[in-house]
Order: sequence, then structure tokens, then C-alpha cells
Amino acid sequence: MRYILFLYAAIAFVVLAAGSIILPDWAMFLFAMALAKGLVCLGIVAMMRGGVVSFGQGLYYCIGAYTATLAANLWGVSDIFALTLFSSVVCLIVGMIFGPMLATYRGIFFAMLTLALSMVLYGTLSKMSVIGGSDGLNIGSPTFLGWAPEGRDLQTALYIYVVAIVVITGTLMRIYFDSEQGLITLATRDNELRVEYLGASVRKVMAYNYTFAAVLGGLGGTIAVVALGHVDPEFAFWTTSGEFVFVAILAGYMSVPAVFVAAIILEVVRSFSNLYFPNTWQLSLGIFLLIVIVTLPNGLGSLLSRRKGGKT
Repeated sequence: MRYILFLYAAIAFVVLAAGSIILPDWAMFLFAMALAKGLVCLGIVAMMRGGVVSFGQGLYYCIGAYTATLAANLWGVSDIFALTLFSSVVCLIVGMIFGPMLATYRGIFFAMLTLALSMVLYGTLSKMSVIGGSDGLNIGSPTFLGWAPEGRDLQTALYIYVVAIVVITGTLMRIYFDSEQGLITLATRDNELRVEYLGASVRKVMAYNYTFAAVLGGLGGTIAVVALGHVDPEFAFWTTSGEFVFVAILAGYMSVPAVFVAAIILEVVRSFSNLYFPNTWQLSLGIFLLIVIVTLPNGLGSLLSRRKGGKT
């Protein structure tokens, strides 16, 4: 079955990458930002499958963005592959530190602790004038293995790079979800005590999921700052983390593609609501989320599950 997954991944990459031929620059930027946020949300979904929700994924979104920006400004690193790798490693280390500490908590305690960590980073960065304080920092245009595109070529290259990262990451996370560790995560959601009696370590599973989510958050933050060209402490603010939770709820925990579809839908709805209803766009988003919750309580991913169930 795995070769079918790889086939679907290849088709998805070709179709999405081909969109760069017809999409205008603004649309490629919008999709790149949506997919970057989708990576962060995929990490939240990984934790949701175990029955916990992080309200502080802005922590790693911000760490990834600031790491890439500081590497570019202080050390002159402009290659996007190097920036992505460096940010991911830093977030991996931070996730490995906090993961085991948070893995013992559940419910509102886990959510509030993750939110607190994110807000501590926000407050710290806002007061550090040496790295821009509340104004943040700018980052130059990236290079791609020595190639320095400009204009539309830059937008196209960045879009295709984001698509490649999303397809690869999504495929790997699907494999993880279907693995023994991933299935234990689902079992933990249903009955944590029974999983412990069967000999599995729930704390270890939760720590793994949190660490994976940290890396995904760093990936998303790196892509976002490169696309925007600017980072500020708002990347770690609670409203940013809330947006990620919004997308995760919209997508549900049953499907990987649904996460990115939900991220794109949110970005499109917000952009056009802000354009046509500048003073009430938050209301439009709220109504949209309520409709989805009422009609699809398990998220967009439940649609795919229903299709599979209907075929069997």
C-alpha cells in the first residue's frame, strides 16, 4: 500500500507545482503562506490524535522564523535549504527539552502550559531591542543552491519549494500515523490507561508527538519569514497560535491533506473577507467555523473517511 501513497504524493506535487504556471504572484504568495501555516497545524493534529491540543505552537513558528532571520543577518546564510535545516534542528532541540516535561500533562493543563511558553517568548522578544524588539527584523531574498532568482522567478521557486516540503512532510507524517507508534497515539486518545497496561509508554508517545510538532512548527516559521521578508514577536502571540488551532479543528485529525486544504480555505476566506468586509472579517471567519463545526463535527477529514466507509 505504501507505493500507492508515494504515487499520490508524486501526483500531488506535479499538480500543485504546475499551478505556478497559471497562478499570479499574489496567489502563489497566498498559497505559500497557507501551506506554511498548514505545516504548523499538522503538528497540532499529530498531538490531537493523542487527545491533547497545543495552544502555543506559535512558539516554534516564531523560533523557526527568528532562527532563519538571525542566521541570514548575522552569518550571511541565504540558502533556503540551509536556513530550513538550521531552523528545524534548533526547534528539534527545543522540542526535545520541553517535550518530556509537558508529556505528563493532559487537557487544559497541557494547553495552558504550551500557551504560557509561547507568551514568554513573545514577551522576551518584545523587550529585546538588540534584535528589533516589537518591530522585528527583516530578512533578504533567499537563494536556492547558489541561484538567486528575482521577481516572478523568486516567487515561483519559493512556491515550488514550499510544495515540495509539504508533500514530503505530509507523506512522512502519513507513514508515521499508520505506524505502530501512530496507532498507539490513537489508542491513547481512546483509553490512555489501557495503553499503559498493554506495556506502551504514553508519556514517550506524547513526547515524540510534541517533538515532531516542534520541527513542523519550525519548518512553517522558516517558510513564512522567507515569504514575508519580515519577522516580529507577533509570530509567538496567542492569536497566532489560536489561528493554528482554528485550522486544526477545521481539518480534524483523520486526514493529512485535509490540514492543508483547511489552511488554504482559511487563508482565502480571511483574505477576501478582509478585502470586502474590512471591519467585520473576524465575524465572517467565526460564522464560517460555526458552519463547519455544525455540519462536520470531526472536521474536513471526516469527508474522506465517509467515502472510504461507503466503499467498504
